Amino acid sequence: MSAEFPLPRRLVAEALGTLLLVATVVGSGTMADRLTNDTALALLGNTLATGAILVVLITILGPISGAHFNPVVSLVFALRRKLSASSFPAYIAAQVVGGICGTMLAHAMFELPLLQVSETPRTGGPQWFAEVTATFGLVFVILAALRFRADAVAGLVGLYITAAYWFTASTSFANPAVAIARSLTHTFSGIRPIDVPGFVVAEVVGALLAMMLAGWLLMDARNTHILTEKETAP
Repeated sequence: MSAEFPLPRRLVAEALGTLLLVATVVGSGTMADRLTNDTALALLGNTLATGAILVVLITILGPISGAHFNPVVSLVFALRRKLSASSFPAYIAAQVVGGICGTMLAHAMFELPLLQVSETPRTGGPQWFAEVTATFGLVFVILAALRFRADAVAGLVGLYITAAYWFTASTSFANPAVAIARSLTHTFSGIRPIDVPGFVVAEVVGALLAMMLAGWLLMDARNTHILTEKETAP
């Protein structure tokens, strides 16, 4: 992220990005569900819209805030000292508020009650394991992209989430703010509020596992420089 942008502007970027992300997830799911009775086709529509909006949002808001839009991504950046401890709680608050507002925006567009309570069950070991897997993959992709191809982060994240919608049993929430926001919609994209804590714990575990593996496997620029010197020394 650029040091040119003060914290209030970064928080607005995080809130706006999460708002538009959730509005896309809930809105496209609602639209797809209304247009077809084919669940697979509805999920495909939901998937493509979500992957596309991630590419857009990361590209345009990344230079302002880092385009986390996700509390576990902010957690990893805080632990890696790329996000200050004082900014971390504010980032999470902005993401959660933005996500809830995104649900309300989607509901308003589709003439639904602004806030609902989802009744869609998403719980159990396989679902939680799927969320560990989905979040592990997301965080690892972000860290690897930043290490080797920072210019490709937006596209890689969008493509990863597009794929993870289909290869994970949970359809890859991989984001506590999105899980909270989706508990407030009784539509195609919903999750029961009682199931959200299990998803959040799984997402945190997946993110921390990815951070630990990335720290060892990817190495940082300093370690790479030291290794190169050792390998080329006479």
